[in-house]
Amino acid sequence: MTLKNLVRKSYHCIMQNLIIRIGEQRDMAGAHALVKELAVYEKAGDEVETTVQSMEADGFGPNKIFDLFVAELEGNIVGIALYYTKYSTWKGRCIFLDDIVVTQSLRGKGIGKLLFDKVIEVAKQQNVRRLEWQVLDWNEPAIRFYEKYKAQFDGEWINCKLTDADWQRF
Repeated sequence: MTLKNLVRKSYHCIMQNLIIRIGEQRDMAGAHALVKELAVYEKAGDEVETTVQSMEADGFGPNKIFDLFVAELEGNIVGIALYYTKYSTWKGRCIFLDDIVVTQSLRGKGIGKLLFDKVIEVAKQQNVRRLEWQVLDWNEPAIRFYEKYKAQFDGEWINCKLTDADWQRF
């Protein structure tokens, strides 16, 4: 068997056993581990302040603020797409995709596409006006991924933020 056929067979086996489903509270430990993995990839490993418990409360508590899909392979969470509804005074209801994360060893195997396609399905079903997200300007693999969807890259707007530490000084 050639290497090309072995890779093709390996890809097929992964996809055959992969489950994309709505995330559940029991998935938050795996989801949080992926968030931390992404932070390390983005050179911000020390900046994750969420915990498994805060993600459980924010995703499944009485004041739920996000939804997510998970990619599960052999009982392990290997990918997530976490999103929430936002509102634009110009466009109305929109969905903001906060993160798509696939564990590093499985990137490039189509799992991110399956997760992204699920979020697009939600956007269509909810009849929102836009699906929005951010990508770091140096993250070439992610940029190439979104270019395949003919995404619009907006260089006009500047991201702004205040942290809790910032407003404590006022």
